[in-house]
Amino acid sequence: MPSDRPSQPSRRDALKCLAFGGVGTVFVLAGGVLSPVELALAATTADDSPAASGIPLFLQISDSHIGFNKEANPDVAGTLKQTIDFVNAMPVKPALTIHTGDITHLSKPAEFDLAAQLMSGLNITELHTVPGEHDVTDGAGTEYFNRFGQASGNKGYYSFDHQGVHFVGLVNVMHFRQNGLGSLGDEQLAWLDDDLKGRSSSTPIVVFTHMPMWTIYEPWGWGTGDAGEAMSYLKRFGSVTVLNGHIHQIMSKVEGNITFHTARSTAYPQPTPGDGPGPGPLKVASDRLPAMLGVTRITIARHPLKASLADTTLV
Repeated sequence: MPSDRPSQPSRRDALKCLAFGGVGTVFVLAGGVLSPVELALAATTADDSPAASGIPLFLQISDSHIGFNKEANPDVAGTLKQTIDFVNAMPVKPALTIHTGDITHLSKPAEFDLAAQLMSGLNITELHTVPGEHDVTDGAGTEYFNRFGQASGNKGYYSFDHQGVHFVGLVNVMHFRQNGLGSLGDEQLAWLDDDLKGRSSSTPIVVFTHMPMWTIYEPWGWGTGDAGEAMSYLKRFGSVTVLNGHIHQIMSKVEGNITFHTARSTAYPQPTPGDGPGPGPLKVASDRLPAMLGVTRITIARHPLKASLADTTLV
């Protein structure tokens, strides 16, 4: 942080810095197009802020890893609580929160209990989730489905509508493919195809899942082997946003009408693709940490509708 900052910052300043680190993303809807806005920017009340340019639609958080206690972050419950406090301080809050998996680290009952206790403090009406691989370490995902399976009929994948947007939660962590790539499976793909039939191509679609739906780095399993089939069902829609977690860093790409956006974790960073022997918790020295965190500024023009992004680290 800059040297002219106070050595004991206020709680609000501390939370703002945490949000700059990317602990969550709020999405706004403007002209039928979804755009991501970092939490710290959404918290401002300025008329020219990004949040003022559209309807705050939902908040994405990911990879809380409750139960993790190693050096990369020995207090993941604390950082999730700080994230929740920051969200609750937003002057205009969306009605939905989507958690894109790895709520827990080892899918133990006590970890789910603590995660549920913490997230119950989130002052947002609805919580929607999909499992990460850390939430289903027993193979069947018994604890996850006991707590979060009702909305999906204990399948894990499901859909719902909110403010004219069709949301689809997919599960790609139950059956891994070669190299550890995620997989949706034929049954889920058939369900997705059927779910989208009959919907107008002008309907904005949001897909959320844990592992990336585009192959970011195959040697680390950062992708979904049969995602191409799912994407073929979505090509006819004019606005599609596909969200995931898993890799603990922001990466985005656009393919035609489909925007892919990967969330940071509330727990710890991971290395950039191919940097080092493999994925895993990334511990950095405290004086290096600001360089690992950052803020994405998004400016949304109305005529024509366009989102411009600029990334800045905390150094």
